[in-house]
Formats: sequence, structure tokens, C-alpha cells
Amino acid sequence: MLKTLAIALAMISLAVLINAAFRPNCFHVERSTDIKAPPEKIFALINDFRLWNGWTPFNRDPAMKKSFRGKPGGKGAAYAWEGNKAVGKGMIAITELTPPSRIAFDLQMIKPFEAHNHVVFALDARGDTTTVTWIMEGTQAYFAKLVSLFVSTDKKIGRDFETGLANLKTLAEK
Repeated sequence: MLKTLAIALAMISLAVLINAAFRPNCFHVERSTDIKAPPEKIFALINDFRLWNGWTPFNRDPAMKKSFRGKPGGKGAAYAWEGNKAVGKGMIAITELTPPSRIAFDLQMIKPFEAHNHVVFALDARGDTTTVTWIMEGTQAYFAKLVSLFVSTDKKIGRDFETGLANLKTLAEK
């Protein structure tokens, strides 16, 4: 009986490990919201890292150390942080922008795990409303693919994006 159980558990474990190996190497998370504000106003809130405190969902550590590099905004501007395990350690830098419709970033996570992702905010003006889309894409190492069998990357990061976009909406519509 124990031998049968051990074999069954080994087979299940092997199936999980094989399934993870065949998961996509890349991930894509995307969320959008409509904000009743001009794209220029929203763009300014995203382009300047010093203004992120008003809307980012990732300030979960009041003692987090933050540093800024370069101009307050624009290509080359960067923001680095280090905090508790809820925020980890990393850096994000603006790599390209097309005011007031698009800003792209390079995101480097160092802790709690290493990751290199591409982040984009796209702003599409329609009358007095701007649709803001927050996108993140990256590659997944084997361990991340294994974890994604049990915890949805889209749902986990997507919830943070939804919170951040709601905060951005509140701030921009003031």
C-alpha cells in the first residue's frame, strides 16, 4: 500500500514538473481603465517617478529606501527601491516615450527573485476620457513556470495593476 502511494506521488510530481517545463517561456499581463482626464495630465503622473507615491500599488513598506537617478522624468530617468519582502529590491528606468501617449520602462527585480521585464503605459485619448493600459511582459525561468501552475501570474500582478490604475484614476480626476 505504501509502495503504491509512493509511486503515485512520484508520478504526480513528475507530471507537474513536466507540465511546468512545457509552459510558455514568456508572460503578458495587461489591465486598462478609463480616466476622465486629458492624456497630458496622466502622462505627467506616470513620467515622473517622484509622483508615483500618489498612485503606485507597490509602496507596501513605509520604511522602503528609494533613490532617483537622472531627470525627474523622461528617457533615462530611473527609480530604485529596497524594502521588506513585500516590495523587495529593484530598479525601473524609462527607456522610451512618446508624449502623451506611451511610456516604456525596463524593470529589473533583484529580490525576492531576479527578473527582467518590459513595462508599458499606453494612453489613448477619446474625447474627455483617456484609456490607460498598463502592460508588463517578461520571460519566466523554470521555477516561475512551476509556481504559475499554482498561482496565476496574471491574477497576482493584475490585481496590483487594477489597484494602481484605480489610484491613478482618483488622482488624475481631481
